[in-house]
Amino acid sequence: MKKWIVLIVMALLPVAGFANEEGVELESANIDLSDNAAIQRGAKYFTNYCMGCHSAKYVRYKLMEKVGLTESMIKDNLIFDGSKVGGLMKIAMPSEYAAGSFGAPAPDLTLEARRRGSDWVYSYLKSFYTDPSRPTGVNNKVFHNVGMPNILWELEGIKDPVYKYEVKEGTETVAEFDSEAEAEQMVKDKGEGFHVEKVVSGFSKRSQGKLSDEEFDGVVRDITTYLTYIAEPVRLEREHMGVWVLLFLVVFTILAYLMKKEWWKDVH
Repeated sequence: MKKWIVLIVMALLPVAGFANEEGVELESANIDLSDNAAIQRGAKYFTNYCMGCHSAKYVRYKLMEKVGLTESMIKDNLIFDGSKVGGLMKIAMPSEYAAGSFGAPAPDLTLEARRRGSDWVYSYLKSFYTDPSRPTGVNNKVFHNVGMPNILWELEGIKDPVYKYEVKEGTETVAEFDSEAEAEQMVKDKGEGFHVEKVVSGFSKRSQGKLSDEEFDGVVRDITTYLTYIAEPVRLEREHMGVWVLLFLVVFTILAYLMKKEWWKDVH
């Protein structure tokens, strides 16, 4: 019985956030999928800032009626190309043009939050920094050498990277320095097998955008909430139903165990 209790508790615990595939620590998005207003705002930001390049072609505009928008509100605030409310959220940009301009076609974002996780999307949108070596002039701490420009820079402002220098033996970090010279000196002292790796540890603000840091954080959280919602609109219903299913299994297991004891009591 104790084993069943442990399994149920583990199943009900929220999934913990993990670092991305490159080992970068992700920030917690802390979204609330029951917040319809956040989803509405996220839809507005997505259509205004993201849909120039990224589609959500497996989602219909009409889905927003489920979070409180009327048909006229959808037409007035989310549709700018004459599409119907029942139409899919497609874009006009050819994938060939996107590949030529940014190095790769801009991916459809319908399932991006489900594929990578809400924390990844949230951290990614907040992690652009200046990098003159890149074609777009920016890079990203979460997605290194990304081809996408920072489309939210007017709202956020411009950030420069702050670097740290890690001394590594193979893939294991043995020391960290703010100075590249100190890191190189340690490698020189240690000898063969050690090397220095330059890592973005944070950001410094070169210029402030139209929004304060707190306001921009809210915008990114709203976009993340919207992308998480469209990736699985029935998620809250599924999770709610899952709790009842687990409770049913607990009760069923107890009854089955008691029935087994009753049936077999004369055998032993």
